[in-house]
Amino acid sequence: MQQPFSFYEFFAGGGMARAGLGSAWHCAFANDVDGKKGLTYQENWGTGGELTVGDIRALSVDQLPGIVDLAWGSFPCQDLSLAGVGAGLSGERSGTFYPFWDLMKGLKTNGRGPRMIAVENVCGALTSHKGADFAAICETFSNAGYRYGALVVDAALFLPQSRPRLFVIGVRKDLPIDPSLIAPEPMAPFHTRSLRNAHQRLGPKVAADWLWWNLPPPALRTTSFADILEANPNDVAWHTPEQTARLLASMSAVNLAKVEAAKRAERRMVGGVYKRTRPEAGGRMVRAEVRFDDMAGCLRTPNGGSSRQTILVVDNNQVRSRLISARETARLMGLDETYRLPRRYNEAYHLTGDGVAVPVVRFLAHYLFEPIVCFASKGKRTPSSPQREVSRLGG
Repeated sequence: MQQPFSFYEFFAGGGMARAGLGSAWHCAFANDVDGKKGLTYQENWGTGGELTVGDIRALSVDQLPGIVDLAWGSFPCQDLSLAGVGAGLSGERSGTFYPFWDLMKGLKTNGRGPRMIAVENVCGALTSHKGADFAAICETFSNAGYRYGALVVDAALFLPQSRPRLFVIGVRKDLPIDPSLIAPEPMAPFHTRSLRNAHQRLGPKVAADWLWWNLPPPALRTTSFADILEANPNDVAWHTPEQTARLLASMSAVNLAKVEAAKRAERRMVGGVYKRTRPEAGGRMVRAEVRFDDMAGCLRTPNGGSSRQTILVVDNNQVRSRLISARETARLMGLDETYRLPRRYNEAYHLTGDGVAVPVVRFLAHYLFEPIVCFASKGKRTPSSPQREVSRLGG
């Protein structure tokens, strides 16, 4: 089947953006610095030669074939903390945003600028360094000759996981854009207050190229956290009663009250638990905090035991606990059941916790990327079916 749309995938990880774009999109080039993730990428997407494993700083424009519709870049988020106290875009990891843009500028110089460029990161990018990092991202789009806008999309709209992420999407200035894709002013749910505040801090020259992307609200999510659980996962074991008791003992009075309320719910309740260090009694104490809102907490990479999410299952007076399984994390990211995960638990958790939610990319592709390309091509290309792709992804 001919694939009418084409893309590059930078910071590719296991190819979750590729999964979301779907079968109508041809991957012309992919790159990630992590060799283990590269092996998973090839195990799922084949060894056709499009993947180059290595530092993005070592890539050259000559390695990128043709002119693509989309360049996707989920650049590292570690330096863009929510508190705005990290290294930001000057950090070693999040600073790879600039080598990515060096490639984009090189393509433009060669007359091969991608029709669209999309970057994805944590929402902390909006406030990092008091908004200076977000302004720098916007300035880069504007200076490179792209009209652009941003969206905050929470994966919770599609999946039982709280995972808000920032997407900045630019279109080459020489391409026409369907007016129906642009709103006259910010609108819920994708233009949040923090995004509107960040936009107001932009200088007039950069703000002149800003667009408020206009997307329809998605259908109501019907999947709950309990729906994605494995009865008997093969990579994690249920805790002993003693281990569960210790977990409960580490909870504050408020969180214990949540557990007691769950016991009285007259149905099975599933909660996500994270351990967090909190100030208490003049010092700091590690506390287990639980949520019973039918959603998992945001998956994070397992740099330590505290960042691995624990599941708490309450069924009347019975309380059981265990770590979330690798397959469950994949389901929380919207990956197909056939998606092949790394065999080691921590590697699988790192892959999924570091990725982009698949249905979010599919939503953007169907309602924004593909209409932009089709309008610019004057009807010569046809958007793919969202229903077919969601079904393929197990959504």
